[in-house]
Amino acid sequence: MIITKTPFRMSFFGGGTDMESFFKENGGAVLSTTFDKYCYVNVRHLPRFFDYSTELSYSKTERVTNIDDIQHPAIRNAMKMLDMHEIRLTYEADLPARSGLGTSSSFAVGMLNAFYALKGKYADKKKLADEAIYLERNLCQEAGGWQDQIAASFGGFNRINFNADGYEVLPVIISPERKKQLNQNLMMFFTGFTRFSSDVQKANAAGKQDKTAQLKEMLALVDDAERVLTDKNADLDDFGRMLDHTWKLKRQTGSAVSTNSIDELYAKGVAAGALGGKLLGAGGGGFLVFYVQPERQDAVRWAMRDLMHIPFAFEDGGTRVIHYTPETYEPRNGV
Repeated sequence: MIITKTPFRMSFFGGGTDMESFFKENGGAVLSTTFDKYCYVNVRHLPRFFDYSTELSYSKTERVTNIDDIQHPAIRNAMKMLDMHEIRLTYEADLPARSGLGTSSSFAVGMLNAFYALKGKYADKKKLADEAIYLERNLCQEAGGWQDQIAASFGGFNRINFNADGYEVLPVIISPERKKQLNQNLMMFFTGFTRFSSDVQKANAAGKQDKTAQLKEMLALVDDAERVLTDKNADLDDFGRMLDHTWKLKRQTGSAVSTNSIDELYAKGVAAGALGGKLLGAGGGGFLVFYVQPERQDAVRWAMRDLMHIPFAFEDGGTRVIHYTPETYEPRNGV
């Protein structure tokens, strides 16, 4: 039996510039971190006592004898890609799916990590990121960028640069005290709305206006935000003000990014004292994060009292195998 633990990610700046259609021509970069909320994938070979050969448990339960009959596209394609047979897979998570935290990509990375471990093979972080990107974007044909898979694989607070040749992951060098202060100044709330990121991406792509100008400006903000973090003489509160700027730019990149309800919630948070914030993920619902100075946090908490407040801490681990019991597996005849 294998159990993997894979973190969710919080993206601050540069979201949208990680889309292949953009960064192959213009370059791209995101500033993001993983934090201490995880998804867990448990995989083992299914004992041969049943009239089905594969059992999957996520938001629904599937029992099939033929991999082609699996409804979940990521599981079906990953099993084919890595030649997996006769497994029982269980998924659970600390936070709901489809909520803007890269949950589907964290699952894809954790699942691939578990599959390799079940085969007795080691896959490094780059291999897992690359294969999760290929799984979601090519095999499953889901619209979206590359940052989620990379963040879930590598973990930590990083700047991820994208170019025509691929990507590089650069840890943001920031003092522990400053990092802790940033963490304490961020407040996350669950809006209660969930949606498929790929659906939002498709809806936004359907809009005819060219978003290149906004995306280039969002890309430039990555440099500015990183400078605020790494320069100990810079005012950390500028990070919050830039979040407000990047959120306003992001709202211009597609009609599905925000809703009237989200806009009202955001305005309430700012009126209560938040310097800035953004909706995490592709948009349309999920989690709002605000940058709030400590003395204003009670007021913001009160303004958001109808929403669930989610305390969190940055983490550095990325995906990992937390339980490893090797299994001998003899394929059936003809498998």
